[in-house]
Amino acid sequence: MTDIRIIGSPLPNIPWQDKPSDCTAPVWRFSCNPIINRNPLPNVARIFNSAVMPYNDGFIGVFRGEQRDGMPHIYLGHSKNAIDWTFEPEKIPFTNAEGKPFMPIYAYDPRLVKVDDTYYIMWCQDEYGASIGMAKTTDFRTFTRLENPFLPYNRNAVLFPRKIGGNFIMLSRPCDNAHTAFGDIFISESKDMEFWGRHRHVMSPSKNWWDSLKIGAGAAPIETDKGWLLFYHGVVNTCNGYVYSIGAAILDIDQPSRVIHRCSNYILAPEEWYEERGFVPNVCFPCAALCDAESGRIAIYYGCADSYVGIAFATVSELYEYILAHDEVSVTDEEIGLR
Repeated sequence: MTDIRIIGSPLPNIPWQDKPSDCTAPVWRFSCNPIINRNPLPNVARIFNSAVMPYNDGFIGVFRGEQRDGMPHIYLGHSKNAIDWTFEPEKIPFTNAEGKPFMPIYAYDPRLVKVDDTYYIMWCQDEYGASIGMAKTTDFRTFTRLENPFLPYNRNAVLFPRKIGGNFIMLSRPCDNAHTAFGDIFISESKDMEFWGRHRHVMSPSKNWWDSLKIGAGAAPIETDKGWLLFYHGVVNTCNGYVYSIGAAILDIDQPSRVIHRCSNYILAPEEWYEERGFVPNVCFPCAALCDAESGRIAIYYGCADSYVGIAFATVSELYEYILAHDEVSVTDEEIGLR
């Protein structure tokens, strides 16, 4: 296997299942998928496109809960093993800086990232159009809203898990107010999580069929000694609608707007019933990845058909080797992204 090392903490209780002997792909599904089924709460019809991370001696997560009136909001979940989840029955109670209730009209596709000693939640919301909402917490009891980082229209915001050059770094995907039929990944910087700038282009859709329409950042990038490992979703428009698959790329460790390696093949595409059949069929949508720095194990959490949550597994060495074997980086990927 190619030598690559995750830079981070050990996670000995990472959920894991060994690779099946007949699997030829670098990523394999948990045999007990989906781990979250429909109607998980009395007022929630479906949970999907959600993010989890280690917390204390277990795991915590922020979950997209599609309510029975069709409006999405974010719910908090707890787990000992990151597989069996207990959800708090009420929506996360967001407040403003003065501690007064300040709930978004709607909120969906959350990500959860720890930077230093603070946990940050990012989601898509309405700010007179699709935009990025953010909040912070240190105890998962109080959730303080932050200034919206960008004007509409934007989706798929993901923070890096540490500062680079003293600044917070965030990926996003500018879009329009509809079901966007385009989309590149960009990167932005902030010293204070209030004012964002130094915007740079990262990646465009490729000439490969599976991610030729639009792309968007998925899980928080994983730091390795070869660069930042990024899982992202790629979309193609077929005669029967959009298909969402999962791809992987390596970004420069100090200038993450530069793509060093990009896998021309998807690493996971809708094949199982829970990915192909659901409220929105044919969707694999990554939002989180747990990793164990000691073993190199990775557990990818992804939304399935806008109806379920699944887990897929990989090792960083096998995945990196697969990326290198199918490496295809464009000129605009390799650029610093400034024009």
